[in-house]
Amino acid sequence: MKPESLVRPDKTYTVSEVTELVKLMLEAGFPQVWVTGEVSNFHKHASGHMYFSLKDEKCQLRAVMWRSDAARVKFALKDGQQLLCRGRISVYEARGEYQFVVDAVEPKGKGALQLAFEQLKEKLRAEGLFDPARKRKLPLLPKRIGIVTSPKGAALVDILRTLERRFAKLEVLIYPAQVQGAGAAAQIVEGLDYLGTLGGLDAIIVGRGGGSIEDLWAFNEEPVARAIARSPVPVISAVGHEVDFTIADFVADIRASTPTAAAEMVVDTEAAFAERIENLGRRAYQSAKFAIEERKSEVVTLAQHRIFQNFKVRLLNLAQDVDGLEERAWEVVRGEQRKIAETKARAGLLCERMAGRFQALLRDKQAAWERLAAALHGQSPLDTLKKGYTLCWSGDGRRAVTGIGGVREADHMLVSFYRGEFRCRVEAVDREKTIESRAEKIE
Repeated sequence: MKPESLVRPDKTYTVSEVTELVKLMLEAGFPQVWVTGEVSNFHKHASGHMYFSLKDEKCQLRAVMWRSDAARVKFALKDGQQLLCRGRISVYEARGEYQFVVDAVEPKGKGALQLAFEQLKEKLRAEGLFDPARKRKLPLLPKRIGIVTSPKGAALVDILRTLERRFAKLEVLIYPAQVQGAGAAAQIVEGLDYLGTLGGLDAIIVGRGGGSIEDLWAFNEEPVARAIARSPVPVISAVGHEVDFTIADFVADIRASTPTAAAEMVVDTEAAFAERIENLGRRAYQSAKFAIEERKSEVVTLAQHRIFQNFKVRLLNLAQDVDGLEERAWEVVRGEQRKIAETKARAGLLCERMAGRFQALLRDKQAAWERLAAALHGQSPLDTLKKGYTLCWSGDGRRAVTGIGGVREADHMLVSFYRGEFRCRVEAVDREKTIESRAEKIE
């Protein structure tokens, strides 16, 4: 039926009827349409609905986006934006005005996700969340770290392998979280907040492997950024590969290009610590030597000056005293080197003891597990069946018969041994007889 056929020239219409006819015609003529224009008079109601106008050089079109559709928009709408909108033309009957009911929007000339990323980045930058002054350093020798990532992802495997390879004797707490798709951001926030309440953590690694902007979007969500910012311990963002940047990277105390790099940042190798100690000792030695040589040179220069010729003997004595001080300084340096070596040895011994205790604890836990498994196996009905007992089933074999109350004469039954089964028909039922009376007859 054509829209114009709905109107009868010989009939007088009420305002409501005319409005209804206009609505039918508009909705039939514009079931779905794409419209581009500039946003003006934008307003987001407390209900979640969004109201705005689309305009060009000549006209404007009132538009509305209902809450369910508005919740899917990743970027923030504001006046002056050029949008590409999809929707249908309808009529707001209470005012008799036609409007554009929008169900999808895209920024013109730029992807929605990229625009949302840039908007949130500017917002958090203005709040100071990217300020280098609020970034915290990692401890030199961490003892306990947390990891928030997918338990099935390659990122977790890379982190744990790197820590093991670098011989890191530290406790690792893993909070499994979804890192992609709907609900991922909420799980990451929950993990960061939970680990932050435990106490005793030296650092937290949060991240995943690389991917597209859609794959990594959970780490561009505002709740994740704020959870990182409020963490009581330093957070390392290890999201994606080196070319990938997320909002989490900017807020975190440290940004690692990969999960493996994050693990390397957390703890240094034992060889690196030994080399650092040796370098510090060498620098202390060179500094002391330079200072002593400088003082000796000043003394010799003074001794050769004409004004101090009468004090030559005294200055030579002072030079001898300086030599004595040099020897004493060397003794102090060598003593410090011995202390460093002893400290290094004690640290190695402590590491070995910790490893031994961990292995003993692991053996105890494994033994307890085996005892529990054996006890559970002893309670298994299969173990009972192996001893010659049987299970009775109803005729269809779906319901186990656990008492005489469930048996009737002429019932068909299925009897199962541990291996094998047979079907039978109940000829008689005695509900009073007990197993003891049967045992007496056997005897």
